[in-house]
Amino acid sequence: MATLNVLLSQPCQATTLPSFYCSSTITNNHASDNCKLHLCSNSRNSPLLSSQSNSSQFSKTLTHSSKSGSGSSWLQHDYTTTSIATSNEYGEGPLNSVFPAKSAQVSSVEDLYEFICSGPLLNKIGLTQEKVAESIDKWLSYGRYLCQLFQLNELFLTVPQKIRVYHYYIPVFLWCEDQVVQHQAMAKNKEDTPPLVIGFSAPQGCGKTTLVYALDYLFRVTGRKSATISIDDFYLTAEGQSKLREANPGNALLEFRGNAGSHDLALSVETLTALAKLTSPGMKMKLPRYDKSAFNGRGDRDDPSNWPEIEGPLNVVLFEGWMLGFKPVPMEVVKAVDPQLETVNKNLEAYYDSWDKFIKSWIVIKIKDPDCVYNWRLQAEIAMREAGNPGMSDEEVRDFVSRYLPAYNAYLPTLYSEGPNGSDPHHLLTIEIDEGRNPILGD
Repeated sequence: MATLNVLLSQPCQATTLPSFYCSSTITNNHASDNCKLHLCSNSRNSPLLSSQSNSSQFSKTLTHSSKSGSGSSWLQHDYTTTSIATSNEYGEGPLNSVFPAKSAQVSSVEDLYEFICSGPLLNKIGLTQEKVAESIDKWLSYGRYLCQLFQLNELFLTVPQKIRVYHYYIPVFLWCEDQVVQHQAMAKNKEDTPPLVIGFSAPQGCGKTTLVYALDYLFRVTGRKSATISIDDFYLTAEGQSKLREANPGNALLEFRGNAGSHDLALSVETLTALAKLTSPGMKMKLPRYDKSAFNGRGDRDDPSNWPEIEGPLNVVLFEGWMLGFKPVPMEVVKAVDPQLETVNKNLEAYYDSWDKFIKSWIVIKIKDPDCVYNWRLQAEIAMREAGNPGMSDEEVRDFVSRYLPAYNAYLPTLYSEGPNGSDPHHLLTIEIDEGRNPILGD
């Protein structure tokens, strides 16, 4: 606390402190639902991002996330949201665009410090309470950026919002930031350093898309160029999927996209190789994207004219997917899970050279029970139906998830016990989450 006391004794810097700090009455690793205003803050004078456009990209991202089963229940507000006129490509709106239902109270930065120190990831990322105190300005700045990104009220955060920002997203970003620093320090040619590829292996519906979205944003606002890709971007074209289906009649695991064998591995190698060469200003490339809505939901590769273009020099690539890091297991294990998985297991042999070998740092999101995937997807579809939007029935959800559960049951035990294929334990962060998609103290 000595370092923190010194920090608190210094004059307040309005340009670095956000206008909210979260009070914490800690019970079972959770904080009380009080969000308080720091007397020294001045949100009106703090520097904000200058790039402004409409917020459609943000809405589109969260809508896509919900449709994929990830959901964003922690973003739900219990206050009135006013219309937001402007925002940048990430969708952050003007401050104070949301008004709390009750008055903010007054507290100090110590409340936020205590809340941060109660988080379950600090030991995993090598942070002590002293280091948190020394870097508290970073936490405050990153917290402010995230609140603006997700259009959260800076004067009143709910417990789920505080947990997600300060116990999850910021600790993970600090770990990623450190990985990038190490990667750049080890590079032989400092001026031609390829971007660090960080892999995110996480089950469907656990919130990985929103996590990567937040990390990408933080990298950009802190001065590093980043790019995001998903294994979904490398699905076979509609024609390729049709051929795969015809070559495996009666195999429900290969009837639709998803499992090993349904990806264009040549495209992934081409893309990841090109990203590694994006080291100089002026160098550009387009990232492939996939349209899941095409052909009545069967999907097809999006037209290249719609692919986003990125420019070097690139510092980090965030690569996410539900089956990243999976590796083949003995055939007797596969047969015990589902005989249909035999072809998938054989197809998986080629995935290390196409995906995993490009990844130098790993984040594995761990769940206790694969049935969580079904529950998360069901929650998302129910919410969509209740909102008056088309959604799968409970039976359709069960059928959809059943095509992925065999792979989870076969490959997750090895992933959790040994780490991803070819991973370095010094560059691997495993995060166990609960059914609410929040990090917990795991094994």
